[in-house]
Amino acid sequence: MSFLKRLFGGVDKAADASAPAVARQVEHKGFLVSATPYKADGQYQTCGIVSKEIGGVLKEHKFIRADRFASLDDAVEVSLKKGLQLVDEQGDKVFS
Repeated sequence: MSFLKRLFGGVDKAADASAPAVARQVEHKGFLVSATPYKADGQYQTCGIVSKEIGGVLKEHKFIRADRFASLDDAVEVSLKKGLQLVDEQGDKVFS
């Protein structure tokens, strides 16, 4: 898809079809950490979501890291570790 289409709101249907799915979830200190690695250039990109319900509202923080792996299992493990690290270091501040 061209740069201009993306800039002005064009939708890349191929990208939508390969949206990251939750591979595994872990609860940690009241947060839910979800590993959502996706395939990029033949490898799996480290990606995940940290979420928590605060005041009746579900808050989410999506993260992507530069790390890539040949194995989906390796990408899931590192995605979970990065999410847990975010929770340990930032707590609720991850949503601000």
